[in-house]
Amino acid sequence: MLILVVNAGSSSLKYQLINMEDESVLAKGNCDRIGIDGHVSHKTADGRTVDADCNFPTHTEAFEKLVEVLTTGDAAVIKSMSEISAVGHRIVQGAEVFDRPCLVTPEVIDKIDELRELAPVHNHAHALALRACTAVIPETTPQVVVFDTAFHQTMPPKAYMFALPYEDYEQYHVRKYGFHGTSHRFVSAALAEAMGRDIKDLKIVSCHLGNGSSITAVDGGKCIDTSMGFTPLDGILMGTRCGAVDPSAVTFVADKHHFTPDEMSQYMNKKSGFLGISGISSDNREITAAAEKGDKRALLASEMLAYEIQRYIGAYTAAMNGVDAVLFTGGIGENSWEVRERVCKNMTYFGIEIDEALNKETKGKLQKISKEGSKTEVWVVPTNEELLIARDTLALISK
Repeated sequence: MLILVVNAGSSSLKYQLINMEDESVLAKGNCDRIGIDGHVSHKTADGRTVDADCNFPTHTEAFEKLVEVLTTGDAAVIKSMSEISAVGHRIVQGAEVFDRPCLVTPEVIDKIDELRELAPVHNHAHALALRACTAVIPETTPQVVVFDTAFHQTMPPKAYMFALPYEDYEQYHVRKYGFHGTSHRFVSAALAEAMGRDIKDLKIVSCHLGNGSSITAVDGGKCIDTSMGFTPLDGILMGTRCGAVDPSAVTFVADKHHFTPDEMSQYMNKKSGFLGISGISSDNREITAAAEKGDKRALLASEMLAYEIQRYIGAYTAAMNGVDAVLFTGGIGENSWEVRERVCKNMTYFGIEIDEALNKETKGKLQKISKEGSKTEVWVVPTNEELLIARDTLALISK
């Protein structure tokens, strides 16, 4: 059984075609620069590629190209789209409307589009992609939507509410939603399996670290709190995002720069974080290299990141009344031994003791990096959101 997994952005359409018999990826690619000019990059499991400029006025043309490269030419992997059993879509924001995957209907697409105000960069693009996919694939092929926010819907009100007037929640749905939920759900389940434990018996702090980062408390397989909030801007500092900031500092800086609300949002989302602190780059690899050479601002950015993660580990240990394991995932979490070492230093009170040599050797693979006898286990767990979306899709259509 073949599942096509789609992750649509405002100007991109990433995809993977997965054979669910062995969960292998037959092909993957990206149709990007939609609405600008257009480019497709496509690669098969056996190394065949397509790399070409295209004309993508809308997501529909991008989907047509996706179908073309999958079914025709030297890098084709299927003969027709009728060989695909279903399409699974990643959706960023489901709010309180969607707490689990569901089949796509015109009403579901409309509701996703209605939530665009809560995720303006993503949800409208998702709706456009869903409509484009519906127009291109066979009518009999089911589509499933999987929501990033769904995993976090188990948070209690005391964790997701803000102390603004309650009417803002009732009228405008202002609350913590959390993001990266598909990743946190995948890696926490993978960790439980690797530990040989029932996830219902585990208290896990999941650290998804990349250009966007979030920390989640997973108690018994359920999210009870997470660092990202109403938007993905909240929490720890990230590539270009500032993370949590005193709200009065926001209004103060906006006034000093004479920013409009939109300009201040851009300032916090695009010009802050690693980039704003270091003045060098938003890429952690470049920050780490500069810090090693003695750049004080780069070192400050590295120290801030580790310190903020440590604070969340401490806070979530308190919230869960204990912790059995801390896991690192995402581009930084899986590949930066330096970040993992900084975070795990001086955490012995929490039972965290890593094997520094093993930590340095571990990159992009499932590996326990804590010392034998460490009360709290520390793991690197590669994430695979596309595979979980494919699994969710298969489970739903099998019903």
